[in-house]
Amino acid sequence: MKPIRPFHQTPVITIDGPTASGKGTVAALVAAHLGFHLLDSGALYRLAALASLRYAIQTDDADALAALINDLHITFREGLAQLDGVDVSAEIRKEEIGNRASAIAVHAPVRAALVARQRAFRKEPGLVADGRDMGTVIFQDATLKVFLTASAEARAARRYKQLIQKGISANIDDLLRDLRERDERDSQRAAAPLKPAADARLLDTSSLSVDQTVEQVVQWYQSVVVKS
Repeated sequence: MKPIRPFHQTPVITIDGPTASGKGTVAALVAAHLGFHLLDSGALYRLAALASLRYAIQTDDADALAALINDLHITFREGLAQLDGVDVSAEIRKEEIGNRASAIAVHAPVRAALVARQRAFRKEPGLVADGRDMGTVIFQDATLKVFLTASAEARAARRYKQLIQKGISANIDDLLRDLRERDERDSQRAAAPLKPAADARLLDTSSLSVDQTVEQVVQWYQSVVVKS
């Protein structure tokens, strides 16, 4: 039987980046390619945002939000996000919930309440974690840290295409404005602002396909493993 590595030695690939940079799609494909577990940290924040809306908790009530998060029953099964045993995968992807998630994420107590849940995803044979602070806060000792970038215009176009394909009406100008506002809010917040880790590899995906991006991340990981 292959010996189990100490927790801190279990490989982790972090993929961070701004909204609509493609990190979720890329992380899922990299995880599938390597046979690793997947952590969609953004989904955790969206689940918390949805719950806060359902329980009528204001986005500026940090302590109440943190208490709510500690009591939530959250599970991920077969790619589905469940809240209290109910599949809410489609609901948490709505723009309203995304904006609310960004709003509650500025609070340190909220982020602290979710740290333990996120770190618990680190299991053999490895983990691919996507988010905004995976490399800077949650998994500072990650095997490979990647920070995806793309112009606001490219990201707005991607989000517009995604929404239209799902039959959801959207206005690209509104999406562009929302992205810029969220970028500003995420990068300026006091708790874990959006920024690359000092040892992260930057990858501009503005002109790259998803397959090209995944291929680059896998190549980087394999090169790190060979050198270690």
